[in-house]
Amino acid sequence: MVKDVAGGEMGINTRLAHQGYSPRDYHGFVNPPVVHASTVLFPDARTLETSGQPYTYGTHGTPTTDALCAAINELEGSAGTILLSSGLASITVPFLAVLRPGDHILVVDSVYFPTRRFCGTVLARMGVETEYYDPEIGAGISSLIRPNTRLVHLEAPGSNTFEMQDVRVIADAAHAAGAIVSMDNTWATPLYFKPLDFGVDISIHAATKYPSGHSDVLMGTVSANEKLWPAIDEMNLVMGLCVSGDDAYQILRGLRTMGVRLERHQESALNVAQWLEGRDDVASVLHPALPSFPGHDVWKRDFKGASGVFSFVLKSEPEKAKARAHAFLDRLKLFGLGYSWGGYESLAVPVNLGDRKIRKAPEGGALIRLQIGLEDVADLQRDLETGFRAAAEL
Repeated sequence: MVKDVAGGEMGINTRLAHQGYSPRDYHGFVNPPVVHASTVLFPDARTLETSGQPYTYGTHGTPTTDALCAAINELEGSAGTILLSSGLASITVPFLAVLRPGDHILVVDSVYFPTRRFCGTVLARMGVETEYYDPEIGAGISSLIRPNTRLVHLEAPGSNTFEMQDVRVIADAAHAAGAIVSMDNTWATPLYFKPLDFGVDISIHAATKYPSGHSDVLMGTVSANEKLWPAIDEMNLVMGLCVSGDDAYQILRGLRTMGVRLERHQESALNVAQWLEGRDDVASVLHPALPSFPGHDVWKRDFKGASGVFSFVLKSEPEKAKARAHAFLDRLKLFGLGYSWGGYESLAVPVNLGDRKIRKAPEGGALIRLQIGLEDVADLQRDLETGFRAAAEL
């Protein structure tokens, strides 16, 4: 933990600037070196046999990856962190680490779709049964927990529709029954919500998003408490998973500015969301920081901020919904049509919720997800205006 001269905890931007930072270890250079490694040499046979030195092989970590892990651990308050090749891998690896044939897992119905796909394919073949639950179930999760329920997986806010979850209540219920709790916290990052502080055992992030911030690196992080860290560490070791020194360095560099970038994303996204909420051609806006949003009170109680991703319903008759959404999206110039988010540029995508089991798509028209980047809000609003005009022409 980075502390000031009086021993108190420093502000988040100060911590981001100095975590994973040890110039004295590297001849005074501000940034850690990018270590490209496979083979690591040992000074003698005994050291080799006993693995008696900090680094033994490239897949087991380097000074570059360790610097990033140390920074993430400080942010998460975790016992350990592993780095993986993508956000999806950061979900699948901990699932594989804790689940066994015959287990039952509870997964929030608003989950990131690739998580659902993994559960329905790999886990199903393993003999693990997946059951989906309403994101707003709260303490009612207890009624779904069985003797063989091994894992409860959360995502808050939920993908695309942003339902909030009462994380503490769900975690307490799961632990009372002996289950493990994992959470995808990519939307908020540990700057705006720290899952382990709310009883979660395993915190998951797609570092591809805000930690990177520039749409050029794929990475996932998994951080665990002391109880679950050995299982996560072992699974990572036996599967031989690792990331490159270059990518770890890029994420570490992105962390330095994540605080100020998130402030900008938050301010601009809320500005755009409020503007959309006042339009007659918008049926609803799904943003947890809006007082009109059903989960706003939970967000306000538990979260320290909001990021730049939310959705809205483009008002339309059902038979014209898809065509109007396509017309809207095709007219945009500043908003790129592409997946992912968290970068400096704004993005827009149509959302299909046909995979949902419980929480269906909101009514009133087509659902469109926006990532609000670092551009000027007035320019983004003008761009969206062109989309609305195109949709109205149909």
